[in-house]
Amino acid sequence: MRKLNALIAGSTGYIGVQLIKLLVKHKNVNIKYLCGNTSVGKKISYYDKFLIKYKLPKIVKFNQKYLKYIDVVFTALPNGEAQQISNQLLTNNVLIDLAADFRLKNSLSYLKWYKQKHKALNNIKKSIYALPEIIGKKIKKFDIIGCPGCYPTSILLPLIPILKKKAINKKNIIIDSKSGYSGAGRGVHKKHKNNNLYESLSAYGVGFHRHNSEIEQELKFHTKSKVEFIFTPHLTPMFRGILSTIYIDLKSNFSINKIINILKKFYKKEKFVKIIKKDALLGTNDVINTNNCYISICKSKYKNRVIILSAVDNLIKGGAGQAIQNLNLKFGFSSSEGL
Repeated sequence: MRKLNALIAGSTGYIGVQLIKLLVKHKNVNIKYLCGNTSVGKKISYYDKFLIKYKLPKIVKFNQKYLKYIDVVFTALPNGEAQQISNQLLTNNVLIDLAADFRLKNSLSYLKWYKQKHKALNNIKKSIYALPEIIGKKIKKFDIIGCPGCYPTSILLPLIPILKKKAINKKNIIIDSKSGYSGAGRGVHKKHKNNNLYESLSAYGVGFHRHNSEIEQELKFHTKSKVEFIFTPHLTPMFRGILSTIYIDLKSNFSINKIINILKKFYKKEKFVKIIKKDALLGTNDVINTNNCYISICKSKYKNRVIILSAVDNLIKGGAGQAIQNLNLKFGFSSSEGL
């Protein structure tokens, strides 16, 4: 079987570089083009010395003519730019977007949360929101694949199965998430140059972070009803990793052990979601540099209130690794290939 030729647009950002570091180990993929705007002519090893030992193309500016030589396009670009590429796709191209351009199914929601009009309205209908453990083989029917955000990945994986079983109150969910600063992209250093980024914890997007939109959309889709939650993200003085702490109220006929069993059964065949023992404490170090999501269910001092801990690496399971999972699902490769 011949290798898939891949183009990576936005190859020099944190997510783009992480994607390349994983794809060079993927036996079914050949990286044919690396694209960027401000880095044309540079070697990708300039951004990560790990890549010096690999023979990779120099960075070029994206050109539509490359698409005829490509099977799969990965876009790790600012919001809005993957839409333009999607309008240029040929019938043999698959697009896997790691930004937000194909996460929301409603263009008005996209306008509301991202403050720009969607420029590929017809392609929204042709795309799928692809959290791999949830959508499974449905992905095979779609050639435009929207990868979930990093925070939503850590939140939806524990919540969807237990909400589908109607095990918890849908009106009182509190989500507190903390992320390494790589989640804000390379520009975070310039943005925070007058603040103490490396020794400071700060809340941001309080009440109205953009990821509210896809969390709400997906919870409603999978439960067929409105789910009310409050989500507050925080930027922490570490490079990578996300820990989400989720507070839920159990329904009277459900116990903490039943919640654990629901999750274990749901993810029984999934390699990358680990339900660990009850009341186990989690840290981002448990998942750093892996494609795993670790989930722990903890009791509280109130019998009906339970605390979920969910940890992912924002650059891998919350980003590049998830994109490769979706690639593997789409083309029928082993789920762990490249990971």
